[in-house]
Amino acid sequence: MPDHGKKYQAAAKNRDVESNYQPRAALEIVKKSAFAKFDETVEIAVRLGVDPRHADQVVRGTVVLPAGTGKAVRVLVIAIGDKAREATEAGADYVGAEYIQKIKDGWLDFDVLIATPDQMGQLGALGRVLGPRGLMPNPKAGTVTFNVGNAVRETKAGKIEFRVDKAGNVHAPIGKVSFGVEALETNFTAFMDQIVRAKPAAAKGVYVRNVSVSSTMGPGVMIDTNPYRG
Repeated sequence: MPDHGKKYQAAAKNRDVESNYQPRAALEIVKKSAFAKFDETVEIAVRLGVDPRHADQVVRGTVVLPAGTGKAVRVLVIAIGDKAREATEAGADYVGAEYIQKIKDGWLDFDVLIATPDQMGQLGALGRVLGPRGLMPNPKAGTVTFNVGNAVRETKAGKIEFRVDKAGNVHAPIGKVSFGVEALETNFTAFMDQIVRAKPAAAKGVYVRNVSVSSTMGPGVMIDTNPYRG
């Protein structure tokens, strides 16, 4: 186990490692324990009772965090004509098919890429660049759609994507330390509700095995999973 600095060790004393807390209490501890000089992200980690090696047990989806993420999201939309105008009116930061060439030239100054289905043929060649960075548009994530206006607005409002990793864990941001505990709790609840709804039919036994929340630099705080175990 790696050695932690004095600030981390002091922060860790705010929680009992043997205890599982109710969400609000856990989030209050996370806020109290944050010690970095920047506005740390509050993160959730969920360990699921699934085997992601089987396609029918992959857990993925999207959720709009009601209180937002606290992060300004740069949205690129690959679309033409009326759909390009729709994206611009909805508040997209970058719009147009010409950005395909810019990405080929190494430009990646965006956080989310939305594309209309008719443009996906050209984007396919960029899979090696976009895929590893989690930027390739995907119909399941709502980022391949003709309803680009709604997709842009949801993304700007706090829509995030989640996907279980090879070890059966899901990690996601649910706000910032500067958020009020009510806002964090609202986002936490929305995220966990979506995780429960995303339970694969093939999952057997306990579905939600453990849940923890933490700030970017702070210690994890375990949450009571009884309401979510499934």
